[in-house]
This record gives sequence, structure tokens and C-alpha cells, in this order.
Amino acid sequence: MKVEQISIFIENKSGRLAEVSRVLGDSGINIRALSLADTSDFGILRLIVDQTDKAKMVLKEHGFTVNKTEVVAVEVPDRPKGLCGILEILDANKINVEYMYAYVERSNSNAIIIFRFDQVEAAIKVLTEHDVVVLKGERIYTL
Repeated sequence: MKVEQISIFIENKSGRLAEVSRVLGDSGINIRALSLADTSDFGILRLIVDQTDKAKMVLKEHGFTVNKTEVVAVEVPDRPKGLCGILEILDANKINVEYMYAYVERSNSNAIIIFRFDQVEAAIKVLTEHDVVVLKGERIYTL
């Protein structure tokens, strides 16, 4: 029920995002979701791709610092307070959301949100106990 995400540390300068995109595209790797957080000196580009291990390898070969982490993809009702309901379940169970970002596809009539939790296994358990749909990585990579 976990999804593999790669995080790339990049200098905050013109052309670096294009270079990541070019390296992945030239290797036949498709970006499924992304998030970019930056400071004045560097950025952290978080990606869900269809070939995680290959992406990590080719980016390292091109001099990028890359880490792989586990995140959770959750179906969120696409309506007012849909996200709020899920966040309230997590809060009631003392599970911290470190960060989150939206996925580019929908699942049924729901949005998909990628979450990074401080307690991944506990978050998955709590969410499934509350009938929240947690998507498997295999499904996310091919949507």
C-alpha cells in the first residue's frame, strides 16, 4: 500500500528542472506526479515516476543527489471538506502529515493525494480502518 517516491536535490538555478526532465524523458521514464519546494539556494523535487529504480539510477549517473522514500496515495472525496475528513481521522489518531501534494489523475470520482507521514504503517492502518481507500503503488505507477 506504499508508493515509492524519489526526491532530487537541485540547485536553485535556471535549467536544472529542465535537465531533470530531459534525463528522465531520454530514459523513457514518465513523471506521474510532482512537488517542488525551494529555498534561495536549492530545491527538493519530489516525483512519482513509472520506473523508480531506473529513475534513481539515471539521475545519479547525471550527478544528481537522489533519495527514495515511501509515501501513501489516498483517495480523497472530491467535494467540500473531503480532505478535511481524512485529516481529522489522522489528527484524532495523532498521525502527523509531513507534506502532501495532489496527483494528476482521479480515481473513480475521487481526487488522489500523496501523503508523507511520520508513521507510515500506522497511517495506513488507521485510514483503512476508517474505510479510506489507500492505493497500491502498482496502480499509481500505471494510472
